[in-house]
Amino acid sequence: MKVVLFCGGYGMRMRNGSADDVPKPMAMVGPRPLIWHVMRYYAHFGHTEFILCLGYGAHHIKDFFLNYEETTSNDFVLRGGRTELLSTDIASWTITFVQTGIESPIGERLLRVRPYLEGDEMFLANYADVLTDAPLPEMIDRFSRRDAGASMMVVPPQSSFHCVELGEDGLVGGITPVSELPLWENGGYFVLRQEVFDHIPEGGDLVADGCAQLAKQGRLVAHQHRGFWKPTDTVKERAALDEAYTRGERPWAVWERDDAGRPVAVGTA
Repeated sequence: MKVVLFCGGYGMRMRNGSADDVPKPMAMVGPRPLIWHVMRYYAHFGHTEFILCLGYGAHHIKDFFLNYEETTSNDFVLRGGRTELLSTDIASWTITFVQTGIESPIGERLLRVRPYLEGDEMFLANYADVLTDAPLPEMIDRFSRRDAGASMMVVPPQSSFHCVELGEDGLVGGITPVSELPLWENGGYFVLRQEVFDHIPEGGDLVADGCAQLAKQGRLVAHQHRGFWKPTDTVKERAALDEAYTRGERPWAVWERDDAGRPVAVGTA
Protein backbone atom coordinates (compact mmCIF):
# COMPACT_ATOMS: atom_id res chain seq x y z
CA MET A 1 0.00 0.00 0.00
CA LYS A 2 1.38 3.44 -0.92
CA VAL A 3 2.24 5.95 1.79
CA VAL A 4 1.75 9.69 1.24
CA LEU A 5 3.93 11.83 3.49
CA PHE A 6 3.25 15.54 3.92
CA CYS A 7 6.68 17.07 4.40
CA GLY A 8 6.52 20.54 2.85
CA GLY A 9 5.36 22.81 5.68
CA TYR A 10 7.39 25.56 7.34
CA GLY A 11 7.29 24.09 10.85
CA MET A 12 7.76 27.55 12.34
CA ARG A 13 7.79 26.34 15.96
CA MET A 14 10.83 24.24 15.09
CA ARG A 15 12.79 27.17 13.66
CA ASN A 16 16.16 27.84 15.26
CA GLY A 17 16.69 31.10 13.43
CA SER A 18 15.81 33.05 10.29
CA ALA A 19 18.53 31.24 8.31
CA ASP A 20 17.20 27.81 9.24
CA ASP A 21 15.34 26.48 6.18
CA VAL A 22 15.34 22.82 7.17
CA PRO A 23 11.77 21.41 7.05
CA LYS A 24 10.50 19.86 10.26
CA PRO A 25 10.59 16.24 9.03
CA MET A 26 14.36 16.67 8.61
CA ALA A 27 14.90 17.48 12.31
CA MET A 28 17.23 14.88 13.77
CA VAL A 29 16.29 12.14 16.22
CA GLY A 30 19.43 10.15 16.83
CA PRO A 31 21.54 9.80 13.66
CA ARG A 32 18.54 10.02 11.32
CA PRO A 33 15.83 12.65 10.62
CA LEU A 34 12.21 12.30 11.69
CA ILE A 35 11.02 11.37 8.23
CA TRP A 36 13.35 8.35 8.21
CA HIS A 37 11.88 7.06 11.48
CA VAL A 38 8.36 7.44 10.08
CA MET A 39 9.29 5.65 6.85
CA ARG A 40 11.03 2.82 8.73
CA TYR A 41 7.81 2.37 10.72
CA TYR A 42 5.77 1.86 7.55
CA ALA A 43 8.46 -0.25 5.88
CA HIS A 44 8.50 -2.56 8.90
CA PHE A 45 4.90 -3.46 8.08
CA GLY A 46 5.67 -3.98 4.40
CA HIS A 47 4.64 -0.60 3.01
CA THR A 48 7.66 0.62 1.05
CA GLU A 49 6.14 2.77 -1.71
CA PHE A 50 6.38 6.38 -0.59
CA ILE A 51 5.12 9.61 -2.14
CA LEU A 52 6.73 12.67 -0.57
CA CYS A 53 4.70 15.89 -0.82
CA LEU A 54 7.52 18.42 -0.87
CA GLY A 55 7.43 22.16 -0.36
CA TYR A 56 9.52 24.31 1.94
CA GLY A 57 13.16 23.21 2.11
CA ALA A 58 12.58 20.40 -0.39
CA HIS A 59 16.25 20.26 -1.37
CA HIS A 60 17.18 19.06 2.12
CA ILE A 61 14.93 16.02 1.78
CA LYS A 62 16.08 15.30 -1.78
CA ASP A 63 19.74 15.59 -0.83
CA PHE A 64 19.30 13.27 2.14
CA PHE A 65 17.97 10.43 0.01
CA LEU A 66 20.12 11.10 -3.05
CA ASN A 67 23.22 10.90 -0.84
CA TYR A 68 21.88 8.30 1.58
CA GLU A 69 24.61 6.70 3.70
CA GLU A 70 23.61 3.13 4.53
CA THR A 71 26.49 2.59 6.95
CA THR A 72 24.96 5.06 9.41
CA SER A 73 22.35 2.54 10.49
CA ASN A 74 23.56 -0.81 9.19
CA ASP A 75 26.37 -3.23 9.95
CA PHE A 76 28.98 -3.66 7.25
CA VAL A 77 32.36 -5.14 6.40
CA LEU A 78 35.19 -2.97 5.09
CA ARG A 79 37.25 -5.19 2.82
CA GLY A 80 40.05 -3.92 0.61
CA GLY A 81 38.78 -0.40 0.99
CA ARG A 82 35.29 -1.38 -0.24
CA THR A 83 32.15 -1.45 1.89
CA GLU A 84 30.09 -4.64 2.00
CA LEU A 85 26.73 -4.02 3.68
CA LEU A 86 25.32 -6.77 5.88
CA SER A 87 21.85 -5.21 5.73
CA THR A 88 20.18 -2.20 4.14
CA ASP A 89 17.49 0.34 5.00
CA ILE A 90 16.07 1.69 1.77
CA ALA A 91 17.19 -0.69 -0.98
CA SER A 92 13.63 -2.03 -1.32
CA TRP A 93 11.94 1.38 -1.06
CA THR A 94 10.36 3.28 -3.94
CA ILE A 95 10.26 7.02 -3.24
CA THR A 96 8.43 9.50 -5.46
CA PHE A 97 9.41 13.14 -4.87
CA VAL A 98 6.69 15.67 -5.80
CA GLN A 99 6.89 19.44 -5.36
CA THR A 100 3.41 20.34 -4.06
CA GLY A 101 3.96 24.04 -3.37
CA ILE A 102 5.46 26.19 -0.67
CA GLU A 103 2.20 27.53 0.79
CA SER A 104 -0.14 24.63 -0.01
CA PRO A 105 -2.37 23.27 2.79
CA ILE A 106 -2.37 19.52 3.40
CA GLY A 107 -5.49 18.85 1.33
CA GLU A 108 -4.07 20.66 -1.68
CA ARG A 109 -0.83 18.69 -1.38
CA LEU A 110 -2.84 15.46 -1.43
CA LEU A 111 -4.77 16.60 -4.52
CA ARG A 112 -1.51 17.31 -6.33
CA VAL A 113 -0.24 13.75 -5.88
CA ARG A 114 -3.54 12.11 -6.83
CA PRO A 115 -2.20 11.00 -10.25
CA TYR A 116 0.36 8.83 -8.43
CA LEU A 117 -2.43 7.06 -6.53
CA GLU A 118 -4.63 6.08 -9.46
CA GLY A 119 -5.67 2.46 -9.26
CA ASP A 120 -5.12 2.28 -5.51
CA GLU A 121 -8.37 1.60 -3.66
CA MET A 122 -6.75 2.46 -0.33
CA PHE A 123 -3.59 4.30 0.66
CA LEU A 124 -1.89 5.61 3.80
CA ALA A 125 -1.07 9.18 4.74
CA ASN A 126 0.95 10.85 7.47
CA TYR A 127 2.29 14.25 8.56
CA ALA A 128 5.86 12.84 8.70
CA ASP A 129 6.56 14.45 12.07
CA VAL A 130 4.82 12.18 14.61
CA LEU A 131 6.26 8.95 16.03
CA THR A 132 4.15 6.09 17.38
CA ASP A 133 4.08 2.38 18.12
CA ALA A 134 0.49 2.01 16.92
CA PRO A 135 -0.44 -1.41 15.42
CA LEU A 136 -0.68 -0.40 11.77
CA PRO A 137 -1.89 -3.78 10.44
CA GLU A 138 -4.78 -3.70 12.89
CA MET A 139 -5.65 -0.15 11.87
CA ILE A 140 -5.69 -1.11 8.19
CA ASP A 141 -7.62 -4.34 8.75
CA ARG A 142 -10.37 -2.63 10.76
CA PHE A 143 -10.78 0.04 8.12
CA SER A 144 -10.77 -2.41 5.20
CA ARG A 145 -13.77 -4.18 6.76
CA ARG A 146 -15.72 -0.93 7.15
CA ASP A 147 -17.79 0.91 4.58
CA ALA A 148 -16.09 4.25 5.10
CA GLY A 149 -14.04 6.79 3.19
CA ALA A 150 -11.31 7.43 5.74
CA SER A 151 -9.84 6.30 9.03
CA MET A 152 -8.04 8.64 11.41
CA MET A 153 -5.92 7.54 14.32
CA VAL A 154 -6.93 9.43 17.44
CA VAL A 155 -5.07 9.81 20.73
CA PRO A 156 -5.91 11.18 24.20
CA PRO A 157 -5.22 14.92 24.68
CA GLN A 158 -1.51 15.51 25.23
CA SER A 159 -1.73 18.78 27.16
CA SER A 160 -0.34 18.87 30.72
CA PHE A 161 -2.77 21.64 31.69
CA HIS A 162 -5.87 21.29 33.85
CA CYS A 163 -9.47 22.23 33.13
CA VAL A 164 -11.26 24.16 35.85
CA GLU A 165 -15.01 23.90 36.50
CA LEU A 166 -16.47 27.21 37.64
CA GLY A 167 -19.79 27.92 39.29
CA GLU A 168 -21.81 31.10 38.80
CA ASP A 169 -20.35 32.48 42.02
CA GLY A 170 -16.80 32.05 40.78
CA LEU A 171 -16.07 29.11 43.07
CA VAL A 172 -14.14 26.23 41.59
CA GLY A 173 -16.22 23.07 41.45
CA GLY A 174 -13.47 20.76 40.23
CA ILE A 175 -10.11 20.47 38.52
CA THR A 176 -9.45 17.81 35.88
CA PRO A 177 -6.26 17.13 33.89
CA VAL A 178 -6.93 17.64 30.19
CA SER A 179 -5.55 14.16 29.52
CA GLU A 180 -8.36 12.64 31.59
CA LEU A 181 -11.19 14.32 29.71
CA PRO A 182 -13.34 12.16 27.38
CA LEU A 183 -11.77 13.80 24.34
CA TRP A 184 -9.58 12.58 21.48
CA GLU A 185 -7.07 14.38 19.25
CA ASN A 186 -6.14 13.78 15.63
CA GLY A 187 -3.09 11.51 15.76
CA GLY A 188 -1.91 12.21 12.20
CA TYR A 189 -2.00 8.65 10.86
CA PHE A 190 -4.60 8.04 8.13
CA VAL A 191 -5.92 5.19 6.04
CA LEU A 192 -7.82 6.64 3.07
CA ARG A 193 -9.94 5.56 0.15
CA GLN A 194 -10.21 7.45 -3.14
CA GLU A 195 -13.54 8.83 -1.89
CA VAL A 196 -11.69 11.38 0.23
CA PHE A 197 -10.77 13.32 -2.92
CA ASP A 198 -14.47 14.06 -3.51
CA HIS A 199 -14.52 16.21 -0.38
CA ILE A 200 -11.33 18.24 -0.68
CA PRO A 201 -11.75 21.49 -2.62
CA GLU A 202 -8.89 23.23 -4.38
CA GLY A 203 -6.73 24.80 -1.68
CA GLY A 204 -8.55 22.76 0.97
CA ASP A 205 -7.47 20.76 3.98
CA LEU A 206 -7.47 16.99 4.54
CA VAL A 207 -8.99 17.14 8.03
CA ALA A 208 -11.05 20.36 8.11
CA ASP A 209 -12.56 19.64 4.69
CA GLY A 210 -12.13 16.03 3.64
CA CYS A 211 -12.48 14.28 6.99
CA ALA A 212 -15.05 16.74 8.29
CA GLN A 213 -17.36 16.12 5.33
CA LEU A 214 -16.96 12.36 5.63
CA ALA A 215 -17.77 12.63 9.35
CA LYS A 216 -21.03 14.45 8.55
CA GLN A 217 -21.96 11.55 6.28
CA GLY A 218 -21.02 8.94 8.86
CA ARG A 219 -18.12 7.74 6.70
CA LEU A 220 -15.15 8.59 8.91
CA VAL A 221 -13.94 6.02 11.45
CA ALA A 222 -11.46 6.49 14.28
CA HIS A 223 -8.74 4.17 15.49
CA GLN A 224 -8.19 4.87 19.18
CA HIS A 225 -4.59 4.52 20.30
CA ARG A 226 -3.51 4.85 23.94
CA GLY A 227 0.05 3.65 23.43
CA PHE A 228 3.15 5.61 22.54
CA TRP A 229 2.52 8.71 20.42
CA LYS A 230 4.72 11.78 20.34
CA PRO A 231 4.50 14.86 18.10
CA THR A 232 7.44 17.13 17.32
CA ASP A 233 5.76 20.49 17.02
CA THR A 234 8.40 22.28 19.08
CA VAL A 235 12.16 22.19 19.56
CA LYS A 236 11.56 20.92 23.10
CA GLU A 237 9.50 17.95 21.89
CA ARG A 238 12.09 17.03 19.26
CA ALA A 239 14.89 17.31 21.82
CA ALA A 240 12.99 15.01 24.19
CA LEU A 241 12.76 12.34 21.49
CA ASP A 242 16.43 12.74 20.67
CA GLU A 243 17.37 12.30 24.34
CA ALA A 244 15.12 9.24 24.60
CA TYR A 245 16.83 7.77 21.53
CA THR A 246 20.24 8.29 23.14
CA ARG A 247 19.04 6.49 26.30
CA GLY A 248 17.84 3.59 24.20
CA GLU A 249 14.20 4.37 24.95
CA ARG A 250 12.56 4.37 21.51
CA PRO A 251 9.22 2.54 21.58
CA TRP A 252 8.37 3.89 18.12
CA ALA A 253 11.19 1.77 16.63
CA VAL A 254 8.98 -1.28 16.05
CA TRP A 255 11.59 -2.60 13.59
CA GLU A 256 13.88 -3.19 16.59
CA ARG A 257 11.56 -5.83 18.09
CA ASP A 258 10.96 -9.50 17.42
CA ASP A 259 7.54 -11.01 16.68
CA ALA A 260 6.78 -11.18 20.40
CA GLY A 261 7.45 -7.47 20.79
CA ARG A 262 10.75 -7.95 22.62
CA PRO A 263 13.75 -5.72 21.83
CA VAL A 264 16.36 -7.26 19.55
CA ALA A 265 20.03 -6.44 19.27
CA VAL A 266 20.57 -3.53 16.87
CA GLY A 267 23.30 -1.16 15.87
CA THR A 268 22.47 2.52 15.50
CA ALA A 269 19.25 2.01 13.54
